[in-house]
Amino acid sequence: MCGIVAYIGPKDATPFLLEGLARLEYRGYDSAGVAVTGRTGGIKVRKVKGRVADLAAAVPARFKGATGIGHTRWATHGVPSDANAHPHLDNAERIAVVHNGIIENADELRAKLAADGAVFRSETDTEVLGHLIAAHAAEGVELEEAVRAALGKVVGTYGIAVLDAEQPDRIVVARNGSPIVLGIGEKEMFVASDVSALVRYTRQVVHLEDGELATVRADGFRTFTEDARTTHRQPSTVDWEIDSYDTGGYEHFLLKEIHEQPGSVERTLGGRLDERFATAHLGGLNLDARELREIRRVKILGCGSAYYAGEMGAQLIEELARIPAHSEPASEFRYRNPVIEADTLYIAVSQSGETYDTLAAVQEVKRKGGRVLGVVNTVGSAIARECDGGIYLHAGPEISVASTKAFTSTVVAFALIALHFGRIHDLSPADGRRIVSALKALPDQIREVLAQSDAIAELAAEYAGSEGMMFIGRVRGYPVAREGAQKLKEISYVHAEAYPASELKHGPLALISPELPTVALVPDDELLDKNLTTLGEIKARSGRVLAVAHRRPETKLADHCILVPKSEPELDPLLLNIPLQLLAYHAAVALGRDVDKPRNLAKSVTVE
Repeated sequence: MCGIVAYIGPKDATPFLLEGLARLEYRGYDSAGVAVTGRTGGIKVRKVKGRVADLAAAVPARFKGATGIGHTRWATHGVPSDANAHPHLDNAERIAVVHNGIIENADELRAKLAADGAVFRSETDTEVLGHLIAAHAAEGVELEEAVRAALGKVVGTYGIAVLDAEQPDRIVVARNGSPIVLGIGEKEMFVASDVSALVRYTRQVVHLEDGELATVRADGFRTFTEDARTTHRQPSTVDWEIDSYDTGGYEHFLLKEIHEQPGSVERTLGGRLDERFATAHLGGLNLDARELREIRRVKILGCGSAYYAGEMGAQLIEELARIPAHSEPASEFRYRNPVIEADTLYIAVSQSGETYDTLAAVQEVKRKGGRVLGVVNTVGSAIARECDGGIYLHAGPEISVASTKAFTSTVVAFALIALHFGRIHDLSPADGRRIVSALKALPDQIREVLAQSDAIAELAAEYAGSEGMMFIGRVRGYPVAREGAQKLKEISYVHAEAYPASELKHGPLALISPELPTVALVPDDELLDKNLTTLGEIKARSGRVLAVAHRRPETKLADHCILVPKSEPELDPLLLNIPLQLLAYHAAVALGRDVDKPRNLAKSVTVE
């Protein structure tokens, strides 16, 4: 949830720390801080409630050091404040710690440390780590040994970076459930919780595994386990460009990422369509045709927008492959003692590949002998490494908290999976060619929708002042309605509900009024007449209707309409979703919201 950066080398650490935190601010932005130590020892700390820009303004010109750590926070323990911001120090101000995650036994440890004389200055669980490491850092003890000993008493999740004023030639980092990435430079080393902070400085990175630590020095690194066994990590190359982390002339990252979707879909499809056999090439699944034919059920696991993308994926798999499929929140799945069946294929969905609830669900499935595939965007991420196979989205970095291009690429990936499975089962070559042609047409059709951005902005300004909005869709359209409501809620703070259109008359119709408009998904498919009947029910109760449709409904049934190009019925939801992204974005702008960093939210949820 939060962001960590660290530097050690011949240069001043502070500029890198501040720039790195700015690039990670989408992962947490209620407070920020940095700590540096020079070669002669001593730790200098600056931390503030607020954004990284506030921290940069508070850092004096002479705040320099060759070794440093930094953090941008998303609050879990304690309100946003200067005192609760990281880094946290022990009482002697020898040890400085930054931490992502949650220490579950923090209260117990705090009580014991306080009894031994530790004085706590914050409400955070993280401060416990500083005092605990300091308690083990006796004269002559190596910092990594003190960190290992401290972590042996900790229950919970963490990604940490630790400075020691008496050993300024190193930084010790550790991971358990929260990502830590090492960046390898020329006689300098970098650390971050996400590669976006590193790509300007190096493309060579090392991802730590859970339960692994590293000692990072200017001339290299050493990795080892919590029981001191040496591990061997080979660097991998990051292929994302630094330009991906700039707004590129757009007002917000979110608008840029919405407009990048034609390209991101092309990358997701790249090299994966087989026109000869009307199927998809998906070698990364690590499943041959015989194994695929033995699958009797598909279970998709994700959180938030990934869960809704999974609902769309389940619909695609059932329609094209005729295999029963279901999407479930990974955060619920892991707690309900799920029955893991040998003939069920599990698919984990996560843009970051680090979503803790989804990672824990994957581990639960694997512990019980299940087979798990991953659909993720970030190469080398924890979920990608944990799964038996899968698909990388290649959507490119997504900086805005609200997911758009990764969501769309995820659904495209599910279309490829469904096509591949279907052609191995009973999908005819003619239907396979139909889906292949429709997939190839998607990027240009998305461009058609994006060309309506200004017109959608006018509609958004009209509807943004509503007390709330209802989103409805039927069968294929219902997951689209859920994702549309999610987008509006998370970036504009306008309350939104999503319901199956068929369920509206079973209760929610009581809410309909001129003050509560309805966004209705009305594709030109076999259910068009039923959807038009539902619009009539809303208008009969003086409700306003904004239709997203292939054909404009009669004026008496819809106050406004956004027209979307027609694809094949199975793929129509992809295109119906794009206007809802623009609607949410422009509504948020009209209301003056912080579009890329909505309140209370963070990009990658690496805590429970």
